Amino acid sequence: MVRRSLLYTPGDDRDMLETAVETDADAVIFDLEDAVAPDARDDARETVRATLDDLDDPGPELCVRINPYDRCGRDDVDAVVGDTGTPPDSIVLPKAEGAADVAQLRDHLVDLGADDIDVIPLVETAAGIVAVEETAAAPGVDAVAYGDQDYTADVGATVTDEKTESLYARQRVVAAAGAAGVGALDTVYTDIEDREGLREQTQRVVEFGFDGKLAIHPDQVPVINEAFTPDAESIEWAERVVEGQRAAETDGTGVFTVDGQMIDPPLVERAERILDRADAADAR
Repeated sequence: MVRRSLLYTPGDDRDMLETAVETDADAVIFDLEDAVAPDARDDARETVRATLDDLDDPGPELCVRINPYDRCGRDDVDAVVGDTGTPPDSIVLPKAEGAADVAQLRDHLVDLGADDIDVIPLVETAAGIVAVEETAAAPGVDAVAYGDQDYTADVGATVTDEKTESLYARQRVVAAAGAAGVGALDTVYTDIEDREGLREQTQRVVEFGFDGKLAIHPDQVPVINEAFTPDAESIEWAERVVEGQRAAETDGTGVFTVDGQMIDPPLVERAERILDRADAADAR
């Protein structure tokens, strides 16, 4: 599944939930955690549940970010999965710090007969980064997301414009996701007005190997989608690689070249990923 952009939306605002679904985001995250005041969470659960039931064939993937499971996350799952006829496609699990955190959520989903719902752990603490390999490899996980604000606060890092303080955490999340064969999703960019800064940061994390990025405002979605959408030159190269691979398989030869470059399995995999992103964006 291609998730270039994932748009957070407050779970207690029905109008904003419905508006978010109409954007070009690949996924919309109905947020029951940070975007909702503690005394509004009961109402937010009901708003999200009702919205899920009432939406008619929404375009983007629908996710719900619950609260940490050992707080009131279990109640969130009961409301948006157990009490709805149309549960979300995935659950975002905040403060994930190992496979055990994923397992208790996964067991709950299985008990509710909803084992087909994907889990997206949000890794946003020092302990979460240290354990991200086992988190990414846990059953039911389809992608791992990195949360920068909580992580840098947890380790006491000085936040810089260059974000060098987050380099280790980001690269570890990408490596863990790659090893587990799941998606890697980058943190939000908090300055809504700074489109150029968002563009630069998104292009940088594309280079790191991330598959998508979280957003906090609809205006950020086009910028993120554009950065994760391959350009025409990349698409043409990827098509030649895939065609060359097919021809090599037909001929029984294991090695072939494209534009004078020897192509091996990792490059074929890269080409396939480029085409998946292009298809998701209707770019070819």
